[in-house]
Amino acid sequence: MSLKEQLEGTKAGFIAKVPADAQAEIFRHIKEQQQSGIVFGLKEGDRAPNFILSNPIGERVSLYEELTKGLVVLIFYRGHWCPFCNVQLRGFQQILPDIQKYGAGLIAISPQSPDHAISQQEKEQLSFQVLSDPNGLVADSFKLLFELPKFLQRTFAITLNRDLTLYNQSDRWVLPVPGTYIVDKDRTVIHATVNPDFMSRMEPQEVIHLLKNL
Repeated sequence: MSLKEQLEGTKAGFIAKVPADAQAEIFRHIKEQQQSGIVFGLKEGDRAPNFILSNPIGERVSLYEELTKGLVVLIFYRGHWCPFCNVQLRGFQQILPDIQKYGAGLIAISPQSPDHAISQQEKEQLSFQVLSDPNGLVADSFKLLFELPKFLQRTFAITLNRDLTLYNQSDRWVLPVPGTYIVDKDRTVIHATVNPDFMSRMEPQEVIHLLKNL
């Protein structure tokens, strides 16, 4: 089953379970971002900024150091509380051997705290780097960060029981627009997929196709 098909199933479950007023607020925000005129995310040909972030066991991971080993597939996601993100990361775990076969590494980044990151890594049995981005500073350097409007903060905290200040151990209500990048060894972004509709993600097999043809 393709990632798109799995995400469509997740969306159907979301529509079936989430109260209609909360759905309306979430879809409203997606539409506002799509129509805002804001260009989210670095583009192909841009230089990827370096970062040094911690994984769940406290090891520091540097993008530029990882690039000395080969290309890096870089995923920005929302957190383990997001079922769409979990489907995406499981899909990329399945193709990790192929990513490595073509000489690339895989890193996933979210603003959630290390405690939540390790919980996700263990639950989903992820064997690639899952890094915590405090206050979304790295996502911001990739032009992905946004602050949730007040109406959506209320929806998350009250209706969905998703208090991001607790998940992220921060007083900021921020998230990244989901993005998938391929970064070349010379630090150039050679592929970028960024979409304010968090229910849609890049197909893992498309990443493999791109790596195969580089």
